[in-house]
Amino acid sequence: MKVFKDLWWFFKQEKMAYGLGVVILAFVSFFTLVPPLIVGVIVDHIVEETLTRNLLLMWVGVLLVIGLLTYGLRYVWRIMIFGASIRLARLLRNQLYEHFTNMSHRFYQRHRTGDLMAHATNDIRAVQMTAGQGVLTLVDSLTMGGFVIITMAATISWQLTLICLIPMPFMAYLTSYYGTLLHKRFHHAQSAFSELNNNVQESVTGVRVAKTFGQEQDEVERFKTKSKEVVDKNVAVAKIDALFDPTISLIVGISYFLAVVFGARFVITGDLTLGQLTSFTLYLGLLIWPMLAFGWLFNIVERGRASYDRIYSLLSVKQDITDEKASSEQQVTGNLQVTIHQFSYPGSEERALLNIDFKLEEGKTLGIVGKTGSGKSTLIRLLQREYDIEDGSISIGERTLQQYRLDDLKATFGHVPQDHFLFSATIADNVAFAKPSATISEIIASCKLASIHEDILSFKDGYETVVGERGVTLSGGQKQRISIARAILPEPNVLILDDSLSAVDAKTEERILHSLRKNRAGKTTIITAHRLSAIKHADLILVLDKGEIIQQGTHEELMKERGWYRKMYEHQQLEELVEQGGQQDEA
Repeated sequence: MKVFKDLWWFFKQEKMAYGLGVVILAFVSFFTLVPPLIVGVIVDHIVEETLTRNLLLMWVGVLLVIGLLTYGLRYVWRIMIFGASIRLARLLRNQLYEHFTNMSHRFYQRHRTGDLMAHATNDIRAVQMTAGQGVLTLVDSLTMGGFVIITMAATISWQLTLICLIPMPFMAYLTSYYGTLLHKRFHHAQSAFSELNNNVQESVTGVRVAKTFGQEQDEVERFKTKSKEVVDKNVAVAKIDALFDPTISLIVGISYFLAVVFGARFVITGDLTLGQLTSFTLYLGLLIWPMLAFGWLFNIVERGRASYDRIYSLLSVKQDITDEKASSEQQVTGNLQVTIHQFSYPGSEERALLNIDFKLEEGKTLGIVGKTGSGKSTLIRLLQREYDIEDGSISIGERTLQQYRLDDLKATFGHVPQDHFLFSATIADNVAFAKPSATISEIIASCKLASIHEDILSFKDGYETVVGERGVTLSGGQKQRISIARAILPEPNVLILDDSLSAVDAKTEERILHSLRKNRAGKTTIITAHRLSAIKHADLILVLDKGEIIQQGTHEELMKERGWYRKMYEHQQLEELVEQGGQQDEA
């Protein structure tokens, strides 16, 4: 019953709903005791031949009133208790979602998407069952069972009641033992479901890759294996679950046997009337539900406990990036000063950056180039405080990043990542994601800056065109330019283009960069690129290799040096000339 203790905070929060629901449930249990008593009275009147028509109609009327009253009260307690459990599910789901949005990238490196989805669906459903059906079965089994036993002992025969309760301790022991096994197996079953969720999420997301390489059958077999594992572990849960009802039915059956054997002797000896024995057996029948509910309670509670432990383990994960050192709300402006002595990703001993030291004046453009894996994206992540630096510092103006509120930092940066994610919504909604209040004229202006406006107008529905999930209906260049439009719409103080022009041709690239230089005068722009033409206009260019700055300066300064930058720039210029010559020959 530990889960009820864990959920006590919610029970206190919903004390009116649960309090009223429990009281009404107790009244329903009490009213349920009346019909067997009336049946016993009627049987005795029949045996004694004293039953009259008026007397029978009176008792039938009482039964009708009790039935209608019980019907209404059962509706009310269901609204109270089940309604509260639904609110708990909503509360936990909101807490999880808010927690997910506040967590750093490190959290998502440790937890896979499918697993997080399983926590927010199956696990929350199990906790909801505990707060609804679990409370019902707990209260109903205690009140109904208690009332029935007291009524049997007080109004009929305490001796016969004790005899019939002899098998009950065995049931208590067995259900407790089953509950312990159920807890362990259900935890394994939920973990297997999380793995299946991960598999489905990855397979659906990468379905185009699987089709490209003809791996559909392998993916199907992989899914079947995971699905079988989920089935096997849920069957293991079901095997324990299936023991509850037969065990309880056996115990209740033994109690019935004792009631008939010893009850008949009490009738023969005159200690009980036939009507009383009839009432007693009817009351014993009413004990079946509390006993079944008691077994069901262990089932629900252990499932809820396992799921709540899984949810709580996620909610208890602390944020890596916090506002602890931040002062009051303040605009993030000023020169960018970066001093990184050394940085490694959490959990990795491999050095990602070393001896990074540069200064960028506000309103200037920074270009970052280098081989694949040289540390460009890592530096971008640190600039946005996706990770905290232990050996070094990054400051904007007179403050380090840690001294700014996270919300202020997020509002300062407009980021176009390498992986262009678009939502399954209209193009206008995707562009306005960072500024939901944007007008259509602002959206169009942003798209013109990103050189995507003409492409959008060529679509049948224009800006109301619904793109597929992750933008699958668009080309790579179109997705890049829509992502750029989305980033520049809020007019951020710092715009970061992380290799975001790789899928557009050189002329489109130049047109976009020219528009940005013209419309973002006085604002900072940071560009990482493999194509050096994208950053040759930058006020400062950093050349990275294995996490270190091997060259820095303007385009003109770097071209005077016989280093990587000049060699790569001349190589790319030669490639461009060859491509242009080939196109002219084809023409």
